[in-house]
Amino acid sequence: MEQTIFYILAAVAVIATILAIGEKHPVHAILYLVTSLFSMAVIFYLLAAPLVAAFEVILYAGAIMVLFLFVIMMLDLGHPEQGLSPHWREWLPALLLSAVSIASLAAVIVSRHAASPFSAPPGLAIREVARRLFQEHGLAVELISLQLLFALVGALYLGKQPKKGNSK
Repeated sequence: MEQTIFYILAAVAVIATILAIGEKHPVHAILYLVTSLFSMAVIFYLLAAPLVAAFEVILYAGAIMVLFLFVIMMLDLGHPEQGLSPHWREWLPALLLSAVSIASLAAVIVSRHAASPFSAPPGLAIREVARRLFQEHGLAVELISLQLLFALVGALYLGKQPKKGNSK
């Protein structure tokens, strides 16, 4: 059963990523990318890596996608007052892929708890992961935080530049 769920989630991740690449509207592309990242998180959970799955959802699908939305808003790529509300057919692929990912996660959780409800999966403790992350890879963590800061400053700079055609 887990192998079937893995292949379903892998297909969802690939399809959502292709839709994200091919989407013209940036907010829709971000929604497809979040769907792809959530599918990857369920795959990590399926591979007995719940901490990596939580990082995938919290860091990538949460924080990074919010940063992308912030950049899109700062670049002023569209005017919502000029657009029409999306038709249900535009929501259908994202809803369908998200429903498959959530149903797969529910199936994995139910099958794991039905098999052994009182045993925890083996793995590293959170304290050990934190120690390794900040003691052994502290420089990499700081470099990534600086990259995010530079991206934010760049988005602010690009968003504050006057538009062509303005005399100001």
